[in-house]
Amino acid sequence: MIIRGGENLYPKEIENALHAHPAVNEAAVVGAPDPVLGEVPVAHVALLPGSSATPDDLTAHCAGRLARTKVPARITIVGSLPRNPVGKIDKPALRRIPEPAG
Repeated sequence: MIIRGGENLYPKEIENALHAHPAVNEAAVVGAPDPVLGEVPVAHVALLPGSSATPDDLTAHCAGRLARTKVPARITIVGSLPRNPVGKIDKPALRRIPEPAG
């Protein structure tokens, strides 16, 4: 669960919205620290081979399906999502990815 300004956000709901995009193969949402809100949702997305989408495309896609507070603050396109030894998406590893500069 991500607590954004006192509101509980469920990563699975945001991931489901991302999976509804035709170019998305996998998506994982984690909370990132925010100095004002406590945490904000951040999405890491792997696209299907041969497809294309930009973070802005995916943000617009989410905005049409989710409440404004649930739209990811940042979306990163990755080649593949990290997995733990059991094969599940390694969300702790995603939380350790540094925020891009700028």
